[in-house]
Amino acid sequence: SSYYKRSYFMANLQNYQRKIIHIDMDCFYAAIEMRDDPSLVGKPVAVGGDVYQHGVLTTCNYEARKFGLHSAMPTAQALKRCPNLILRPVNMAYYKSVSAQIHQIFRRYTDIIEPLSLDEAFLDVTDSAHCAGSATWMAEAIRQAISQELKLTASAGVAPLKFLAKIASDQNKPNGIFVIPPEKVADFIHQLPLKKIPGVGKVTQEKLTQLGLQTCADIQQSDQALIYKTFGKFGQRLWAFSHGIDNRTIEPNRPRKSIAVENTLITPIDNLDEAKNIVSQQFESLKQRLNRNCKDIPLSEFKKLGIKLKFDDFSQTTLERTMNGLTLVRFLTLLEQIWERRAKRKIRLIGLNVHLSNKKITHQLNLWE
Repeated sequence: SSYYKRSYFMANLQNYQRKIIHIDMDCFYAAIEMRDDPSLVGKPVAVGGDVYQHGVLTTCNYEARKFGLHSAMPTAQALKRCPNLILRPVNMAYYKSVSAQIHQIFRRYTDIIEPLSLDEAFLDVTDSAHCAGSATWMAEAIRQAISQELKLTASAGVAPLKFLAKIASDQNKPNGIFVIPPEKVADFIHQLPLKKIPGVGKVTQEKLTQLGLQTCADIQQSDQALIYKTFGKFGQRLWAFSHGIDNRTIEPNRPRKSIAVENTLITPIDNLDEAKNIVSQQFESLKQRLNRNCKDIPLSEFKKLGIKLKFDDFSQTTLERTMNGLTLVRFLTLLEQIWERRAKRKIRLIGLNVHLSNKKITHQLNLWE
């Protein structure tokens, strides 16, 4: 085993020259609310939808998590578990403005920034001369600036591979940093639980367990063909990550894959005609968004359409089809098809989306649009 790891390290060391930082804000929305209202500190706080509108939690602080609360949990269920929960409404425009301030701090160190959401991003600082070129010092400087200037905390992961930087940022949460230097990559990956690899969800983890696979070392010693056959395309990534291979670059202009509109309904519905009226209104909103971002592309060019329903039991389903252009009639057809999955449940959310090819985007969509 030790011989394998030494050979593995020597073979891959030359590929571990990049310096990647993953910054992840700590319970971002709730942290902003606590910063602006210090009386909330030390109390269970969540940001989310109203219980009377069948809302769900967007995020919650660590005091609330002690009660088993988590994002996407129905607000009603959260209040049962934690009756003293302080619930604040979502103020997305404000959170976006704070996120933009965080990105201004990032840009002091590099322009190669790939945002994943309002509260996390990858930074490539390989060629940055700041902090004597030390990615660790840059990550600490960024965390310190966020703390001093914005009164918020961030966790950071530093590694030569993209997926490892993301894993590392979660190692010492909250308000911590974890560094995986090139010479430690082999040992870290060898003992890494597979459940920590991005993309390994509950179903995949159960399949891995059934095969007796718990760590990356188990994958390293398993049959590659079996992994590919069992897990398909994701199996290729699982195999690569478990062998310390991740050639993905940080993409500051990562193209958006789709444009969507959706609405959570104040009162859940079970009538198809009502749903058609909602889809008709959403279709107009979708056209407006497409006109803003893809104004030179006719609607007939958009081929892949999708619709999403979320039910009153908080499960959801999606349906996508490739069609000859974007029209209201085609969305209504999708609605009729997906409506059959309702099984007497009421609908609490309806959403429409259209897939974009890279050439259809006339300008780069960012997090703050």
